[in-house]
Amino acid sequence: MGRLAWLRYSLGGVSSRGGSPFLRPENIVHHTMPTSNTPASSASSKIRPMTRSLWLVAMALIVGSLAGCGSAPLTPPPPPAAPSSAPSFTDVPDPIAAAAAAANSRSTSPGGRSTASAFPPATGAASPGAIYTFPDDTGPLPTALQQGKSRWQPVRWAELPGFADDALFDAWNAWLKSCERPGPTFAALCREVRGLSIASPTEQRDWMVSRLQPYRVEPLNGAATDGLLTSYFEPELQARRQPDATHTVPLYRVPANLSRRRPWYTRQEMDTLPEALAALRGLEIAYLADPVDALILQIQGSGRLRITETDGSQRTTRLAFAGTNDQPYRSVGRWLLQQGAVRDASWPGIKAWIAQNPQRLNELLWSNPRTVFFREEPLSDFDAGFGPRGAQGVPLTPGRSIAVDPQSIPYGTPVWLASPGPTVNLARLVLAQDTGSAILGAVRADYFAGWGAEAGEIAGRLKQPLKLWVLWPK
Repeated sequence: MGRLAWLRYSLGGVSSRGGSPFLRPENIVHHTMPTSNTPASSASSKIRPMTRSLWLVAMALIVGSLAGCGSAPLTPPPPPAAPSSAPSFTDVPDPIAAAAAAANSRSTSPGGRSTASAFPPATGAASPGAIYTFPDDTGPLPTALQQGKSRWQPVRWAELPGFADDALFDAWNAWLKSCERPGPTFAALCREVRGLSIASPTEQRDWMVSRLQPYRVEPLNGAATDGLLTSYFEPELQARRQPDATHTVPLYRVPANLSRRRPWYTRQEMDTLPEALAALRGLEIAYLADPVDALILQIQGSGRLRITETDGSQRTTRLAFAGTNDQPYRSVGRWLLQQGAVRDASWPGIKAWIAQNPQRLNELLWSNPRTVFFREEPLSDFDAGFGPRGAQGVPLTPGRSIAVDPQSIPYGTPVWLASPGPTVNLARLVLAQDTGSAILGAVRADYFAGWGAEAGEIAGRLKQPLKLWVLWPK
């Protein structure tokens, strides 16, 4: 979302929505914005005719203004100087700016829609030679806290790697979304968070230091060790409403007898047993061409389909998670590794193996008995600028939303994340807004990479060491 559009959204207020508890990817709720087609009243009838001379003067001014706009961009006024008593900060280069520039440009999908990759472009780019002067942080630290499965150890702000360098605009946008459904701990701060939505990075950092205390997240039992960061995304896929010679892989709605049979049929039984096939008949939402794409869509929990309708028209919709067959999840990548079939168990590596071993496709797919059912939701141009709703019930922000174990970190908590690795080096503010069945433990997070092919490439390869610090109200 552009800065002006986001500003209109943030200043327009937010609303709380009631309903059942949210669990990723269950209960993803579609977010709509009302529109109005009421025309503005005409003002032309009220304008008196101008004299010829006034008309010439006006035209000269307009032409001069347009020439000035075309010759050079306007230079924004310099920001006001910070009071001498306040900590000083000059913007610095984002440590992952190079990765963001390479991986985070917005491109166009085959369906004609823009795709969001893992790292939204940094807003308010930092300038070289910046130094952030921390306020006096020498007082006694609070006591350690226990939160479910984790222990929170209080630390100084200076311990947070890259705290002075992060471009906070996108993170603050994600924080505003968390304030649509805040938990009791952070609800009292949301008024201040909204007020700082157009503040400078200096003011935002100073507020965080004054109002929040960082705690290093550690396992409840055992020594503090690095955790694990993985990533997920929202696939964008071509589909057809009816099967044809190439699109033969169905995506299903929830069967009527799903709640009466636990667990439901396995993936293999759904493909082979007559009674399972009968229970699924008529529940097909759309058809894909690649069964591996269907598996990826099920694992990610939601996705965007560019569907060709029976009349040849096309439209883009979102498939949201609606249920599972209650079978255990088994990683097809791990299955291949255990077989010694591949060394690269990323999705590109898995697809390459299938291309060389097409006769073993079903064997690979059936190694994971779990399958997912969906519901179809309309996707407006406005909603297309956001990710799906996560477990907190708010739209996810690419590069700034993470899935966590809610037994260790409550939803809506701002978290400082640090993860060096071969895919990308991360040190940034994120929001705990989602969860997943495989996201268990104190220092464990799944990083929302956005939607589209670029996001999928990063999500498929990201597996790095992780450190987390929760930022908790003082």
